[in-house]
Order: sequence, then C-alpha cells, then structure tokens
Amino acid sequence: MDLALSGVRVIQLANFVAAPAAARYFADHGADVIIIESAQGDPLRYTGVNEGRPQDMYENTTWEYLNGNKRCISLDMKNPEGKEAFFKLLATADILITNWREQALIRAGLDYNSIKDRYPKLIYGMCTGYGIKGPDKDLPGYDMTAFLSRGGYIHVNRRAGGPPHPAIPGIGDNNVGLVLALNIMTAYLRALKTGKGDLVVASLYENAIWNHSIMLMASQYDGYARTFPIGMYNNTNPLNGGYTTADDRIVQIAMPDYDQRFKHFCEAIGRPDLVECGKYWPQADMVKNGYLHEFTDILLTYFKSKTWPEWKKILVEGDIPHALAYNWQEMLEDPQAEAMGCYYDLKCPNGNVRRITRTPGYFESITKTMPKVAPLIGENGPEILKELGYGDEQISSMLESGALYVWKDK
Repeated sequence: MDLALSGVRVIQLANFVAAPAAARYFADHGADVIIIESAQGDPLRYTGVNEGRPQDMYENTTWEYLNGNKRCISLDMKNPEGKEAFFKLLATADILITNWREQALIRAGLDYNSIKDRYPKLIYGMCTGYGIKGPDKDLPGYDMTAFLSRGGYIHVNRRAGGPPHPAIPGIGDNNVGLVLALNIMTAYLRALKTGKGDLVVASLYENAIWNHSIMLMASQYDGYARTFPIGMYNNTNPLNGGYTTADDRIVQIAMPDYDQRFKHFCEAIGRPDLVECGKYWPQADMVKNGYLHEFTDILLTYFKSKTWPEWKKILVEGDIPHALAYNWQEMLEDPQAEAMGCYYDLKCPNGNVRRITRTPGYFESITKTMPKVAPLIGENGPEILKELGYGDEQISSMLESGALYVWKDK
C-alpha cells in the first residue's frame, strides 16, 4: 500500500480533540502515531453522557474518529522509569504533538526550550487556546471559549435580541487540528532539507480570526458588518438567505454577486415580475430606497408556497446555488458524503457497528491506510517498549511499579 507518511513517527502527548485531530491526519497517511496517555486515560474517553452515547470503553465514537490508526502507551511521567521511557521513545520520533499548557510542560521539563538541543531534528507541534505570546497565552483554551466565543461565532450566529445557540463541540478543534497538521508538514519538509527541527504553534483563537477574515475586514467600515447579530430583515443581500418551505424545511441560497445573479434568479423561480417592477435591482438602490424589507417578505412568502421537493427541482434546473439545511442524521446517510468517502463503518470491540468520520481530503494517487480500532489505555505499551529494547523482566517491573500501565476490563 502506497502510504505517503510511512516511516514517520509521531508522538501524541495530548488529550481531548484538536491536537489528536492533527495526529490522526498523520496516522491516516501511514505514520506511526503513538499516544502517551496517563493511567486515568484521556478525559475524552469519559464524555459519553455529553453526547448521548454509551459510556463504554469498547464503544466510543468520539475517541475512534480522533485516535483510530494509532497506538497507545500509558506512562507515569512523574515516575523516573516512565519519564526515561518517554525520552527514549521521543529519540525515535520525527514529530511531537502536544496540547499541554506551557506551565505544565515547563514543570515536566518537556517544553520546547528544554528539549530542543537534545532533539535538534524534532518538529515540536503545539496546539493552544491563545498562542504562546501575549497577555492571555496561559489561559485554558477550549473550542467553545477561545474559538466559538472569543472567536466571534457565538455572538454573530444568533438572531438579534435572541439568546445564543448551544455551542457545538469539536468545530474549532477539528479546524485548528488540520491547520496544525499543515503547519507541521511545512516544518517537516524543511527539516528533511536542512536537518533542523522547529517549534510549530496553532491556536484556536488565531484560526477563528482567520475564518472571520471577510467580516473582520468589513467591520472597519460603517454599515452592515457592524450591525451583527442581525434579524432576517437586516440582511442586505436577500439572495444570501435561508428560507422556510411549505413542508417546514430550510433552504439556503447563496448569491453574493447579487447584481449579476438577480435577473437570472427571478426568471428561474418563475417571478420575472420582480425584475420588471424595477424596485429590487441594483442592490445598492434597493437598500437605499427602502425596498429591502419588502423584497425579503416576498421571498419568505414565496418559498413558503412550495415544498422542498418542488423547490429542489426549480433550483437545480435553474442552476441556483442552494442547499437544504441537513440535520446530522441526513448527513450520515447522504449519498454524496458516501461517494466522497467521508465515513467508514467500524465494528466496535463490543460488536456494534458505527459510522466514523474520516479526515478530509482526496488524493488521486495516494492511499489512506485502512482504519483500525483506536487503542485502549496503554494497549500497545509492552510492544512499544520491546521495540525500544526493553526486556520482559524490565517491562514487568515497570508494570508493577506503575511506571507502565495497561488497562484491563474488570
């Protein structure tokens, strides 16, 4: 099998979502990704109640999508033998990925400045909430706080005067995880040419800022961008709106180039009268002359007059950019997602079969590795230590002292 990153070793000293998402990308392309986990396990192993799924070590879909195709060793990093084993393992690695907070890394002697001379070729990838500089660099960072809240989403993605929507976990983490993987690959390619490692940092807040680029730039001017959160009638481009159909589905249309698409849109939906009246085009005149509310009302009423199947035929035949607002169950069953390879069906160790998301990206000539079940806590520890030259007696001694841990069902 042609695996692009075969032979690359990645150490994952991280928990929760963002940093493991970066490491999952490497694992899917053949890298040997080894998770360093405590005996208690990653807190992500215990979030079943949050997601409405079983609290079961043998069926954890969130753990699976982030940590499939990886191996795991559980080391007590406060135990000298555990710490020594970690450093021996790190000596075999090309990349370290961590989301430990900087103070914790410094206390453990694992921060970049403490180890960079010992491992000069190592790419040291960090995922943080707010970066490693500035007054808030030491704040704890979760995607619900550093990305969704401070990063603008919670404020703008609600109707004016309405309460915020519940934050959806993982959105910012998955985003920054792939950006971190991209940044690490850039540094790794440089290291292949120069033999020099580097510190690579991706933060939730920085990536949220990048994602909001268009509106951040627009907010420097008086007008639309400064009015968020907005109501339906404050949307200065009704052709960029979501409309409810007769069967209570929401259809989002998207024509940011209003003036270029207006006539075609009206003809496609069977409303040439909207062009002929002369009130709703060009866009600037419609807004200036006070017809925005009126045109929005027309579209709200008209979309309500037909069902989604009827609208689908009209919009597809008219080549109008649109999409039905899917729920998660529809996304799981979408033939388009199936054709793109967005999911794989995993048989969990308890026998249940669940759909698991895959890291995105299509390659014509590069193959992704076949998905493997994510490891239990410390599942691969003994085999990894044997690869480092440890003997059976030494491994048994470490298990007895707690320097090494392997989870077993009670």
